[in-house]
Order: sequence, then C-alpha cells, then structure tokens
Amino acid sequence: MQRVIISKDLKAELAAAIADCEHDRIFVLTDDTTLRLCWPVVKEYECLNGAEMITIGATDVAKTLQSTAHVWECLQEGGATRHSLLINLGGGMITDLGGFAASTFKRGINFINIPTTLLSMVDASVGGKTGINFGGLKNEIGVFNDSKYVILCTEFLKTLDRENILSGYAEMLKHGIINRDSQSMWAELINFDLDNIDLQVLQKMVAESVAVKEKVVLEDPHEHNIRKALNLGHTIGHAFESWAMRMAGQENGTKRISKPILHGYAVAFGIISELYLATRKTGFPSETMYKTVRFIRENYGSLPITCDDYPALLELMTHDKKNVAGLINFTLMGGIGDIRINQTATKEEILEALDFFREG
Repeated sequence: MQRVIISKDLKAELAAAIADCEHDRIFVLTDDTTLRLCWPVVKEYECLNGAEMITIGATDVAKTLQSTAHVWECLQEGGATRHSLLINLGGGMITDLGGFAASTFKRGINFINIPTTLLSMVDASVGGKTGINFGGLKNEIGVFNDSKYVILCTEFLKTLDRENILSGYAEMLKHGIINRDSQSMWAELINFDLDNIDLQVLQKMVAESVAVKEKVVLEDPHEHNIRKALNLGHTIGHAFESWAMRMAGQENGTKRISKPILHGYAVAFGIISELYLATRKTGFPSETMYKTVRFIRENYGSLPITCDDYPALLELMTHDKKNVAGLINFTLMGGIGDIRINQTATKEEILEALDFFREG
C-alpha cells in the first residue's frame, strides 16, 4: 500500500521517501510544462543529486505508447536496473504514464509520485491505477500498481490556471458525492469560492478528498466491488472526453471545438448526466441533483454536442471497462453517500440523460 504524505516540508519528505526506496539510480520524469514550472522547485535538493531527467510532451495527447517507449528507452540507455527509482513529477498524465512505465520496465521498479496538478493530487496519483490511452480510448492499457509514496504539495497549485484547478475540483466534487461518512463535504464543495481560492482551505479539502479515495481503494484495491464508486460520472464522462478528442482533431469542416477537453471537465459533464439518471432510476433527490448541476454549469459551462453525436457517444460508452456482457455499466447514487454500483440503463434512458445534459 502506498503512503500518502500531505506535505509540510517537501525537501525533507522527499529525501526520506527516497531513502526508504531501494535505488541504485534515480530518474525523474516530467513533461515539457512541469520541466519548466515545477522542476526548478526541487532540482537543487541534495537528495536528487545525480538524478537523470526524462521529459515527454505535455497534455493528454502525449499519454501514448510512443511516449511510454521513450521512457523505457531513456531508462535502458541510462543504465536503469530492477533496483532503480523513477520519480514522476507532474499531472495525472505523468503519474499515469510514469507509473505504467515503471511497473513494466524489467517487470517493475519502484516509483514515487509528486503530483503537481489538483487533478493528479486527488485522483490520478493515488490508488494504484496506471496506464495510457490507446486506439482513441482513455486508459485502455494499464496495470494496478501502487507507487511507494505520493507526496502532495499544494504549493505547486500556484502554477495552475483556473481551467486546471477546475479539472481537479471535479474529482473532489465526485468524492464529496460518494462520501459515506458525511454530507457536509458535498455542501462545502459546492459552496467553495473558486474565484478567490484560499490555498490553506484548499489543502484541507484536498486531504479530505484523498482520504475518501484511500478508504474506498483500501476496501477494494482491484475494482471488483465498491471501488467502482470512484467511476461516478466517468461512464458518460469518458465518452465525452473521447468524443471531444476526436472532434478537435477533425479537419473536414465539422470541428466544433478547438481543443480536447480536460479530464475533470469531462467528469463534471458526466456527473450531470449520471445524476440525472440517478434521479430517474435510484431515487437520488432532485433538489440535490439540481444544486450540483447548477454549480457545474456555472463553473464548467457545457459541451456543444447535438443529437447527431448520440450514436458516437453510445458507441464510446460500450468500451467502458466496467461493462459486463455488452451492457453499459454505471455507478449511480441513491443520495449523497448512498452508492449503487453495477447499475444499467436502457438506450432510451441514456439518450434522455444526454438530452438533459444538452438542454438542461
């Protein structure tokens, strides 16, 4: 089980984590953005003396087999052995891809995650899921494998723009909705001032959010049961994300968006549709649904889908890894903290949920 540290002294905590990991060589993985903005924060640390840098392209478009092969090649050329250590310094793309590369190189080397985005702090870096996109589908290839340590330092959030803060915040909102111990977390999240962010308050909220995920993962490390709760918003959300990736890449005059959407935006949009499904199928309170939807619409906007896109979105949903025997599988809610896994919906119900998302 990985150890998650809410950082108060990054230099000392990283040194202790490295000392606790067997290593003959240290490699640090960044993308182009975190090399520029985040590596300078730690590069003078004595514990990183002699570390070799590996850098790949930024954003989810770099979360590919080709980028992974580049990491493997750099490890090989740098003389990495089964006793080497990889430190992933970056957002969710880096911790996902770096974790996968470390887990498969020489059948597995130790790795430490230092997430630098809100999304990676509360989601991607914690819980042992690693992977890459493949064939136009999100996280199609990967393995479950814990990092030795995750060090969460909210100072890195000062480098983020509002869009990336919002992307991570969507996963925090999901954790608030599935939290079985308290409804107050959800209420605090939808009332937090995202226009004037208090980093001290946010750090407390990050710690609470990570605790929700850790508790779920500890119960069900390999997603056979309750861990599916963490997929709230993701069945439809991943379809939105893959659709946006395809649409942004079109050059035939049908392009409606200029770039792919961030993962957290896709999850937020998926939460809208899936909470609507929950009000229809599992009795989720409509007042709570509308409060949550209003918060998402006010902060995240929408996605320019039309009825013509429904067949493509449905087709994308059929690839979700939770599906069984061809049935699209959802995590729905009966209320805040009332988790209903392994729910199905008819094609007509899913189309109705997409109508609700599109028309409100």
